[in-house]
Amino acid sequence: MTTIPVIDFSKLDGEDRAQTLAQISKGCEEWGFFQLVNHGIPVELLERVKKVGAECFKLEREEAFKNSTPVKLLNELVESKKNGKVENVDWEDVFLLTDDNEWPSNTPQFKETMKEYRSELKKLAERVMEVMDENLGLPKGYIKKVFNEGDNNSAFFGTKVSHYPPCPHPEKVNGLRAHTDAGGVILLFQDDQVDGLQILKDGQWIDVLPVPNAIVINTGDQIEVLSNGKYKSVWHRVLSKPDGNRRSIASFYNPSLKATIAPAPELLVENKDIMKKEMELTGTTYPTFVFGNYMNVYNEQKFLPKEPRFLAVGTI
Repeated sequence: MTTIPVIDFSKLDGEDRAQTLAQISKGCEEWGFFQLVNHGIPVELLERVKKVGAECFKLEREEAFKNSTPVKLLNELVESKKNGKVENVDWEDVFLLTDDNEWPSNTPQFKETMKEYRSELKKLAERVMEVMDENLGLPKGYIKKVFNEGDNNSAFFGTKVSHYPPCPHPEKVNGLRAHTDAGGVILLFQDDQVDGLQILKDGQWIDVLPVPNAIVINTGDQIEVLSNGKYKSVWHRVLSKPDGNRRSIASFYNPSLKATIAPAPELLVENKDIMKKEMELTGTTYPTFVFGNYMNVYNEQKFLPKEPRFLAVGTI
């Protein structure tokens, strides 16, 4: 069975550092996804996150989901006895946590726990970006600096809390439609018990099997651009399931909307003939653009191929 790399992050600090750097490099280059274990986030905190996440869904979200658009559309399709799938919706209950929006307030310890968790995840994201800098041969802190417009501390850090409730007809609706992520580095704390996340590799959908207390890392479109295509953002999706209630907490370390994104100068081939050949082989050239403009295009084209997004944003 093909499985995505599982990497012991603690070995970066020991005699296995070079080997661990190589594993992460391979994860970024060949997979676009890898799982980190021994990442430094206390297991006790992760257990609390699981607990408040489950309680929040039960207390504050589950009833509303029963009356949501996906449920209504699925019921209509089943009653009509038509074949096919429900289009343009996902079987997902979802809300976003940022530093300045309203959080669920009726679940005990939810705010305190998730604030602590987000602080730990942000630090982990910055460590992962430093490893990427090192592997790409960029100055330490390069990616963070680009995302923060220098030293402005303006990068966006958001946490998407999702649940995928049991679905009576999983073959008729997507848990989450296939897409690549728009932003920078994504850190996912997925369910230990209920699977469903898949990535597309070499034309095949591969399960991202749950590893207890691992953090799944994937690279978004902006890392692909900064790395000049060395690291690719990868198509992924979530299947709906007939049983279980899948928890998925994804945190996004994204550029500021005002940040200018372009391939790192160190990664541009200076010899124009080599560069021309490289462009012909990959079929992609990456423009320079402002991230906010990219998001405007992405919001319209999230579930479509990414290459036209790069082209479109290059003409803005």
